[in-house]
Amino acid sequence: MRMEKVLANRLLQLLLPFSLALLFTSLVLLWAGASPIEAYGNMLRGAFGSREKWADVLVAWVPLVLCGMGLAFTFTAGLWNIGIEGQMILGAIGATWVVRLLQLPSYLLLPASILSSLLAGALWSLVAGILRIYGKVHEIFAGLGLNFLAIGLTNYLIFGPWKQPGTATMSGTEVFPSQAQLPNFGGLALGPVEIGIAGMAIGLTAILLRGTLFGLKLNAIGRNRHAAFLMGLRIDRNLFTALALAGGMAGIAGGIQALGLFHRLIPSISSGYGYLAILVVLLTGSRVLWIAPVAFFFAAVIKGSLQLPIEMHLDSSLGGVLQGALVLSVMLFRGLQSRMLKEKE
Repeated sequence: MRMEKVLANRLLQLLLPFSLALLFTSLVLLWAGASPIEAYGNMLRGAFGSREKWADVLVAWVPLVLCGMGLAFTFTAGLWNIGIEGQMILGAIGATWVVRLLQLPSYLLLPASILSSLLAGALWSLVAGILRIYGKVHEIFAGLGLNFLAIGLTNYLIFGPWKQPGTATMSGTEVFPSQAQLPNFGGLALGPVEIGIAGMAIGLTAILLRGTLFGLKLNAIGRNRHAAFLMGLRIDRNLFTALALAGGMAGIAGGIQALGLFHRLIPSISSGYGYLAILVVLLTGSRVLWIAPVAFFFAAVIKGSLQLPIEMHLDSSLGGVLQGALVLSVMLFRGLQSRMLKEKE
């Protein structure tokens, strides 16, 4: 009976915020003179109307999952890793650097490029850690500054040392050679490597956070850093490790964007997935097993909303309205629930 009550309570916590977010988005649609039912139907067809659209949703899901799993480490440790966007960009730069530097067959070049993207993202995240721990710069401000620096570095490389021969263009660097492009499923934008890496990230994060002493330490640090210090935990070492794991996963996400989707380095290589992953993790409360399905929902909304300008002449940013409203609704319900529990005590 107790278990049924817990499950019912969790289901209510999910359904009520989702219903509120749908209601708010529907009111926005009505205000714009559009039918909510028609809009949601177009979004569903835009996300799942064909094999190619399913693949496009999964293409967006992979970087969201990788960044979300990385953020689970830092959020558990009490760190607001806003710099996840820049870590993803550095991963794409790291992969591009290896592709330009080495002339190798694909079975060597692709692993080397992905490893380089992991290291680049991890090192970039450690810069934020150094600023936070030794410079006393809050990770939010350090992360935002590093994000802008990563964007500036990308533009410099595209218009400077890595520009296309004879011209500088916003389209990015030269297209990677075929041996530096991730294989795909029958001409789709998705391939087995991306799915495999996402699956390994989910498994690794679940094991480390839920089944190891390291996960318990991060949880203790995130809940009460001073108490964790008094217990003898190495605060700085664990925070650096959490940041390196987050940056490494985000870096791989950036590398996949460059190697598997765009086949080059472009100015907007991250596609904003780092920032969006923060909303995913906020929505899930850093619960690892919820990150993948919520990321899939967000990816479906992203791709499905692209159908709205075509079919209804509505801006595709409506998907962002739904995502933001859902996160705010969940946080509102959590706040109200916490307040009610305190009043009962």
